[in-house]
Amino acid sequence: MQTTSMIERWQRWSRGRVFVVDSVIAGLVTAFGLLVVATSDLEWSDAALVLALSVPLAWRRTRPVLAGAVVAAAAFGHLAVSSDMSPVAPVAVPMAVYALAAYAPRLWANIALVAAVTGGALAGIRFFGQYEGRTLFDTVASATMVALFVGGVWAFGRLRGLRVREMEALTERNRLLEVERLKEAELAATQERTRIAREMHDIVAHSLTAIIAQADGGRYAASADPDAAATALTTISETGRRALTDMRSLLSVLREDAPREFTTTPGIGDIPTLVEQIRTSGLEVTLAVTGEIRHVSDGLGLSVYRIVQESLTNVLKHAGPRAHRGDPRLARRHTRRRDRR
Repeated sequence: MQTTSMIERWQRWSRGRVFVVDSVIAGLVTAFGLLVVATSDLEWSDAALVLALSVPLAWRRTRPVLAGAVVAAAAFGHLAVSSDMSPVAPVAVPMAVYALAAYAPRLWANIALVAAVTGGALAGIRFFGQYEGRTLFDTVASATMVALFVGGVWAFGRLRGLRVREMEALTERNRLLEVERLKEAELAATQERTRIAREMHDIVAHSLTAIIAQADGGRYAASADPDAAATALTTISETGRRALTDMRSLLSVLREDAPREFTTTPGIGDIPTLVEQIRTSGLEVTLAVTGEIRHVSDGLGLSVYRIVQESLTNVLKHAGPRAHRGDPRLARRHTRRRDRR
C-alpha cells in the first residue's frame, strides 16, 4: 500500500515536470558514456557520438520526432563508420524507439518501427556476427534477436501511447461533461429566476389590484356603510398578509443564510377561493364548473390558476369593479364594423 502511494505521488509530481525528468535521465546517460570514453582508449569522435545519442533524450517526450531523428541519424552513422559499439547505444536507442512509439504520431511511429528493426538487424550483424568462429546461423540469430528486442520495445511503447491517448480522451470527456453540467446548472438557474420573477409579478399585480379596489370601495362606503368599510379593510389586511407570505416564500429560495420557507402551490382547487376574493372586491364574478373533475399535475394546475388570476386582475384593473359580461351579439357586430373600417 505504501509503495503504491509513493508511485502515485511520483507520477503526479513527474507529470508536470516531464522535461526536467527527461533531462536528468539524459544527463546520467551522457555522464556514463563520457566516463567510459575517458577511462578507455576510445577517441574523441566516440565522445561526440555519446553526446549525439544521449543529449536528444532530454526531448524524447516533448519533441519525440526531432529527438528520435537525431538519435537514428547518430545510430546509423555509428553503424557505418565504427566497428565497436558505443557504450550508450544499448540504452539510448531503445529509449528513443520507445518514445517514438508512445508519443509520436502514428506515421512517425510506424517509420520508427521499420527503422528500429532494420537498424537492430544491422547492429546484430555488425557488432555480434563478425567474431571469429561465428557461423552464418549465429550471425542471423544475433541479427534476429536484436531486431526482436527493439521491436518488442516499440510494442511496449505503442501500448503506452494508446494508454496515454485513452487517458487524454477520458480527461477531455470529463472536461466536456463538467462544462455541460455547468451550462445546465446555469440554464436551470436562469429558468428558476424567470419563474420567480413571473410568480412575483402575479402575486404583486393581483394583490395590489385587489388592495386598491378594496381601498377605493372602502373609502366611498366609509360614510354611508361603515360595516362595508370594515369588511374592505379586513380584505385588504388578508390580501396583504397572503401576498407577504407568498413573497417571503419565493425570496427565501434566493437566500442561503436563512432556512427556506415553503407554501402550498396554488392549483385548480384554489380557483373558487380566488373567485370569492375577487368577488369581495366588488367584481361580479360567476364560476361555472362543467365536466368531470380530474387530477392534474402541479405545474398544469399552477398555470391554470395563474391564467385565471391574471385575467380577473386585468378585468379589475382596466374595466373596474362594476364590469360585467356584455351581449356576445353586440360584440360581434362591433367587430364587423371595425373590420369594415
